[in-house]
Amino acid sequence: MELILLSGGVLLLPVFAVVASFLFWPGVFLKAYNWFWRCRLGLAVRYSHSGSYRFCYCSRGTPGGAAPSLLLLHGFSATKDMWLPLVKHLPRGQHVVCVDMPGHEGTTRTGAEDYSIQGQVTRIHQFVQSVGLDKRPFHLAGTSMGGNVAGVYAARYPAQLSGVTLICPAGLVYPTETEFIRRLRELEKTQQAESIPLIPSTLQELEDMLKLCCYNPLNLPRQVMRGLLDNRIPNNDFYKEVFMEIVGEKSRHSLQEHLHLITTPMLVVWGTEDQVVDISGAAVLEAALPNCQVALLDNCGHSVVLERPRKAANLLMDFLSGQEVNCDNTKKLS
Repeated sequence: MELILLSGGVLLLPVFAVVASFLFWPGVFLKAYNWFWRCRLGLAVRYSHSGSYRFCYCSRGTPGGAAPSLLLLHGFSATKDMWLPLVKHLPRGQHVVCVDMPGHEGTTRTGAEDYSIQGQVTRIHQFVQSVGLDKRPFHLAGTSMGGNVAGVYAARYPAQLSGVTLICPAGLVYPTETEFIRRLRELEKTQQAESIPLIPSTLQELEDMLKLCCYNPLNLPRQVMRGLLDNRIPNNDFYKEVFMEIVGEKSRHSLQEHLHLITTPMLVVWGTEDQVVDISGAAVLEAALPNCQVALLDNCGHSVVLERPRKAANLLMDFLSGQEVNCDNTKKLS
């Protein structure tokens, strides 16, 4: 009987820990949940260094397969874990790398020089070299701020890439502006960092941010919302610094200014209901890069990876497969 009670207590202990963390430390619970999800997907968290600068990333698989390696760049104030819903739908054999952008999560936090789009591109190039991704052409994908960085990276380092995917990218001059973009213009003029819609400090502001980014309501439990907010608030000063840098004169239209230099095959994915950066940006990319492929997702907002992860993963893999076929055909012709 004592043995049964003891073993029962051992089994109940982790359950108690999970329930307690969910009720009293929801931020810790969410981090544990992401750790569990990474483990299930076979992703391992790793670190690499470029001098004294440290990059945090997670990866699965090894380079050198039939498909090129895939490097994923998240958006503003997110982390590498934002890609978990998409990675779930990628083939297990696909080599995938998700990196924390400069200053975010486990990557070194320095100063404004690294948070501009050009500064982020330079740091991501250092990361690519530090993990050996530059040994053969890889595919680069980015969303929102990460899409801006990915596009400028393609302009600066075309020889390193087999292709690039931009998901609702920032950094363009949009023929139709959202209310959010108009508000950014005012922030740029005044250099005021107060009341930024993407930097919530209350539960109501977090709800408003999620409504702005997602067309389909998430309906998250209140404790999950509390956990999200608890994990964001300690970083809000950093987020404000980054935000004012990427909407500033040097970075605001970085992608637009580099379009003429992009020769890499490109896939563009955009939610038709994007309230952050308008879908008219897809037409801008198509006009500047006639050979790019454009996929518009109905009933989807700015957070494509969260709202339509399976579709985004399928589009990405179909694009990679198409590149392999083109590459094989080119070899046969030569």
